[in-house]
Amino acid sequence: MTVSTTSRHTALHDRHATLGASFTDFGGWDMPLKYTSELTEHRAVREAAGLFDLSHMGEVRVSGPDAGTFLNTALVGNLAVIAVGRAKYSLLCTPEGGIVDDLITYRLAEQEFLVVPNAGNAATVAAALRERAAGFDVVVADESAETSLVAVQGPAAEAILLGLVPDGQHEAVTGLKYYAAGTVTVAGTPVLLARTGYTGEDGFELYVPNAQAVPLWDALLAAGREHGLVPCGLASRDSLRLEAGMPLYGQELGLEVTPFEAGLGPVVSFKKEEDFVGRAALEARRDEGVTRTLVGLRGRGRRSARSHYPVLAEGRRVGEVTSGAPSPTLGHPVALAYVETAFAEPGTVLEVDLRGKPETFDVVPLPFYRRQK
Repeated sequence: MTVSTTSRHTALHDRHATLGASFTDFGGWDMPLKYTSELTEHRAVREAAGLFDLSHMGEVRVSGPDAGTFLNTALVGNLAVIAVGRAKYSLLCTPEGGIVDDLITYRLAEQEFLVVPNAGNAATVAAALRERAAGFDVVVADESAETSLVAVQGPAAEAILLGLVPDGQHEAVTGLKYYAAGTVTVAGTPVLLARTGYTGEDGFELYVPNAQAVPLWDALLAAGREHGLVPCGLASRDSLRLEAGMPLYGQELGLEVTPFEAGLGPVVSFKKEEDFVGRAALEARRDEGVTRTLVGLRGRGRRSARSHYPVLAEGRRVGEVTSGAPSPTLGHPVALAYVETAFAEPGTVLEVDLRGKPETFDVVPLPFYRRQK
């Protein structure tokens, strides 16, 4: 086990160490990479349930009379139309249309939203929101340092939670829709419970103050044992999200990527009235079209493509892999890659240069894996 002496620790760090986790630096945080094996943890989420510490993620509360209108100018989506208790996936973009971060925004009340950015971007997003809030009657409060986030993912997630909430709140759990959130009591602790999983499975995210993180983690771990739940690290989270075809900031998304290249054009709302940051540039890019597109690749052999490996067609380089791994669920290699748009059609046969040896991959529709409901 390696433990960084410079990275930040979540409130659950000691629990991870006691469970024998291997650690890695992620976004400046010392996070559990795995506890036993990535494969065991991956399969637990697909077949039963996994417990994740996601406390490195950011939480920025936006409140005030202008909260909805403000977020409509700061983000590319139409946040003002979200109903209370619902959530929306959106993007924070630069004036040039590059992606600063992809994030989820929950509407907690008419004048109150919770914006959840990625770990390494939390401070950047909070600073950008504060800057963009000038002239609006809103308060932007970065609550990342005092908030913990725990996730239960997998087909047994709902049953595990039902064993820890009061009988009178069972319907609040079972009736919680995808991309929705509400307040419930779990193991005696009030939590903001959301259902916006990043693994391709059903699952829940629980937001609590840091002081409640350890007892909540312990209760979930104990209640989940009979259901096959295991603690899971970032390695299995990455392989799970890759199978689900979900982009990761820093790999598929970044400042040099526009929403259209990443297949996220529908996230951008040009129908809303507000002149959001990046609107003019994105309108121009929309009208011009894109020269590269994010696609899914399925390997015919056993060797996996990895990030930055060249993608080849007709003897020349036409793109680059952003993420790649063997799929534990599907039994063959999968990858995400940006390729020239002419080669992005499903069924197109390409090659990936695996350290000097070309291997055949087929362009396939995303996601690679879709759970049976």
